[in-house]
Order: sequence, then structure tokens, then C-alpha cells
Amino acid sequence: MFTPTECSRPRGFTLIELLVVIAIIAVLIALLLPAVQQAREAARRSQCRNNLKQMGLALHNYHEQFQTLPPGYVSLFDAASNDTGPGWGWASRLLPQLDQTAAAKRINVNVGIEQPANAAIRVTTFPAFLCPSDTATPTWTAWQRSLTTGANIAQIGDIATSNYVGMFGTSEPGVGGDGLFFRNSRVRIGDIKDGTSSTLAVGERSQKLGEASWTGAVLNAVLVPDSSDGIGYGPPEPASSIVLGHAGDGFSPGDPRSHVNQFYAFHGGVQFVFADGHVSLLNRSMSYSVYRSLATRDGHETVSGDF
Repeated sequence: MFTPTECSRPRGFTLIELLVVIAIIAVLIALLLPAVQQAREAARRSQCRNNLKQMGLALHNYHEQFQTLPPGYVSLFDAASNDTGPGWGWASRLLPQLDQTAAAKRINVNVGIEQPANAAIRVTTFPAFLCPSDTATPTWTAWQRSLTTGANIAQIGDIATSNYVGMFGTSEPGVGGDGLFFRNSRVRIGDIKDGTSSTLAVGERSQKLGEASWTGAVLNAVLVPDSSDGIGYGPPEPASSIVLGHAGDGFSPGDPRSHVNQFYAFHGGVQFVFADGHVSLLNRSMSYSVYRSLATRDGHETVSGDF
């Protein structure tokens, strides 16, 4: 028979019961964690989508003011058509339309991005140009490199990061693209014969694939792929690739084999803003021929589907 003291003594957990509770909690966390991560990524993707939406509105406001879209980048050139600067790109022209007029006034557009007069502004970052799903550092170092081997020649300087580049078209970025942005371009809405709802304007590029900047084509800079993470291959690419991307070489959006001057993101696809201002996520599994057609402004292709 138990005494009253023995009957009222509280009974503790056994070791087995404690281990069972811990195991149940661990299983619940394992089940909930993917859902939490998916919810966070959905929020990040939504913010990125909003960034692109704001760029689409800014592009239309710029067009309304100047009767043309901003140039892909502005540069003089030598007899061999090589860029000689200054190189300021389409995104730098949109700063006033993105409520960054004060920052725009700090740019000395008459000299190169890499020049001392632009040392402070070229490392200034703007949330509107950063995708929250990307883990890029605020700045990266531009290097003069060999376009043949990619070997470093000289350090140019630090440049502000961006996760968005303009669509050059279906060939290597630089002069005379068949998309909306190229060197000294002045594309008007009326020039988009394929239809604004079927023409890509700006898309995402993770720094895992290749560096990008809102500033423009930094004179003499060359991008090289870092294949150590399994994302980004191909040859060294010239400075125009810092601010422009293309849909050539047979790679669909988001293909990890893409060259450094193409498009890549961590959303299960790549988000683009189209010339009419709407934003869509294009999957890696999409038809390459359709993707290529969406990259041109006047290719006379017939594109079906909802983009």
C-alpha cells in the first residue's frame, strides 16, 4: 500500500518517452521546413517580379518622355568598332524614372564608368536592381582580361551589382542587336513589329552565372565563367555583356550551361519583363525556338501561347 506522500509524487518522463517526443518534433520540423522555404522563395520571387514590373513602367515613362527606349549602352568607338566609352547603360538612364533622380545627377556621363569622377556612384547599389533570391555581394571587381584566354591583365575597380540585364537579341551583345537594347540604340515602341506582348525587354541574371551591373559596359572589362559551382560556361565575354544578355547559343532561360552573358535565376525559371510591361516567368523546359523568337523585336516569327 502507498502512503499519501508516495501517491502525490509527480511522475517524470522516461528516457524513451523523451526520445519519442524529440523524434516527433524533428519529423514535424522536417515536414514544415520545405513549406516555410517555399513560402519565403515565393515572397522573394514576388519582390523580384515587382522590381521587373517597376522597370517596365520606367521604360514606358522614359519612352513617353524621349520618344525612344534608352540605349543599351552609350559608347564612342574606334575605326575597328571597338568601344572607347563612356559606356553608361540603359539602367543608369532609368534612375530618374525609378525615383533616383539625385543619384542620376551624381553620374558624370561624359567620362567612363571606371573613371575617378564616378568612383562613388559606380559602387552605389539600388534595391530595384537586386533580386532577393540571389546571394550576390553588393559590388564585384571588374578586370581587364584577355578575350582569347580570359587571363587577368589589370584590375579596373569595384562595380555595383545588378541582377537584371537588357535583351540584346539572338547574337552576342554589342552592336546592332535584333532585340530592344544594343550600343547607342534608339528603339521606339513602333519599331517592335513582333508586338510588345511578345518581345522580351529585361530579364534576370544571377551572379552565379555571370556578373552584371546597372552602370553599363565598363571599358575593357571582360567576364569569364566560374564553372566551379556548375553554373555558367563558355568563352570570355566583352564589357557589353555586363549590361546586356542574349538568347543565342541554343540555351533556354535558366540553363546552367549558359554563357555568362545570358539569363539565369533561382525561381525554377527566369522572370522577364516584356515590352508591354507585363512580367512572366519563362521555364527552362520551354521551347527554345519560342524563346529565341521572343528575344527579337522584328523577326516576323509567329509565337503562340500565354507569355
